[in-house]
Amino acid sequence: MSMPTKVIMPQLGESVVEGTVTRWLKREGDSVDEFEALLEVNTDKVDTEIPAPAAGSVLKVYVPEGRTVRAGTLLAVIGAPGDALPEAEAGDFAAPPADAGAGVAPAAAAAGMARPASADLGFISPVVARIAREHNLDLGQVRGTGVGGRITKKDVLTHLERRPAAPWESPSLGELFRPTEEVFGAGAGDAAGPSAPAAGELLQLDAVRRAIAEHMVRSKATSPHVTTVMEADMRRVVAHRQTHREAFAREGVNLTYTAYFASACVAALRAVPMVNASWTEQGVRLHPQIHLGIAVSLGDQGLIVPVIKDAGQKSLLGLAQALGDLAGRARARKLQPDEVQGGTFTITNHGVSGSLFATPIINQPQTGILGVGALQKRVVAVESRDASGTVTDSIAIRPMVYLTLTFDHRILDGAIADAFLAKVVETLQTWGP
Repeated sequence: MSMPTKVIMPQLGESVVEGTVTRWLKREGDSVDEFEALLEVNTDKVDTEIPAPAAGSVLKVYVPEGRTVRAGTLLAVIGAPGDALPEAEAGDFAAPPADAGAGVAPAAAAAGMARPASADLGFISPVVARIAREHNLDLGQVRGTGVGGRITKKDVLTHLERRPAAPWESPSLGELFRPTEEVFGAGAGDAAGPSAPAAGELLQLDAVRRAIAEHMVRSKATSPHVTTVMEADMRRVVAHRQTHREAFAREGVNLTYTAYFASACVAALRAVPMVNASWTEQGVRLHPQIHLGIAVSLGDQGLIVPVIKDAGQKSLLGLAQALGDLAGRARARKLQPDEVQGGTFTITNHGVSGSLFATPIINQPQTGILGVGALQKRVVAVESRDASGTVTDSIAIRPMVYLTLTFDHRILDGAIADAFLAKVVETLQTWGP
């Protein structure tokens, strides 16, 4: 009689300690192949497929759909029909076990590992397992360069590049971007709009909506919110985008206005570093790197905020490239849990639905969030100065946008918050050629 294999809730990110079982792809009694998707887990609004650590039949499912459990919890057991279920250990329904035990291949409290039957390859992440399954790849042939010889995603991709096979085709721009969308990101960003529920219908809360609700309530209860509003003349940005859009497209990058707002925020965060900070009971922690969160609409399912890591080191092209990649994978539900963690400042573009300005809620534990309204041509009063220094007022039509900064009043006072927002406006209005 063979030894059944335990399936353990993985820790899918450095700071992710629990997850919600959203869907079992296999039921009790179903057969499953090694590395085949067994279930889906939601962590902070990101759905991740968990691969089966071994081939066999699903003998027992311990955690039903909709339940949230900690990393290390026993989810299921895989084995041959007729195998006796293993006895539950002390760590199976609590924290990650210190030792998985002989004969057990945990789906890994540390990184969602799976153990191939041919060899003990150590930690195998769900991403690595999925790529191996899609390309029918024996991981025993891959040389691992990670810590302790661990096989990383880069190792697998490098091996596939050297293996004679049909080339992998990246998604087209049409797949990554909706044709009518110029600035991605916020509230009701989907062109079709949310579907209308029937009168009197009770809408059940899914894991994403429940997570959004908990985050919003916790944020308002955590920090005193204050919002300041300014407007920016986008004339120079509009001209720059019109001039360089085709050049960016030749590089495979869609140049959206969001890239300009991200770049302006980077400049402002450098000039006013107190905004790139978090509150702690010991004091205000200034973050050494700038990690920008960008709110992306998921239609009826709300928002998700993927993070551009080290945004302060990226050019306008790099920011636009990162925005397109994250937005496309967010809408395709292909983000990894770590890609929505660690943000130090957030941008939300509520203007895609026509909103002029709003007072967004802070993404804790950050200090502030920038709201971007609709880009709108308006009649404004402008000053001009002739050679003698005489100032003349006139009326002009300019592309204008309202910008709002909601900030944590424990960390920032109005003067500092206004200095930050003024720097954002200055950067946009003086954009170079």
